[in-house]
Amino acid sequence: MRNQSGLNKNNYAIFGVALLVLLVGYWALAQPPVNGFLSLTLAPILLVFGYCVLVPLAILYNKRTP
Repeated sequence: MRNQSGLNKNNYAIFGVALLVLLVGYWALAQPPVNGFLSLTLAPILLVFGYCVLVPLAILYNKRTP
């Protein structure tokens, strides 16, 4: 069932996953040491994936029903 914004339950589920990935990314960014694996490698990957893949997917996803 769609609401006035045109989003359905699947869109909100993807938004939830995106929010979780972004929160983990920011958490990893704040972990010491500053030059460690979490803050230099994992955090940017999670943040880019969250902002550039999951958020647009959540907005644009449209399950087609025959």
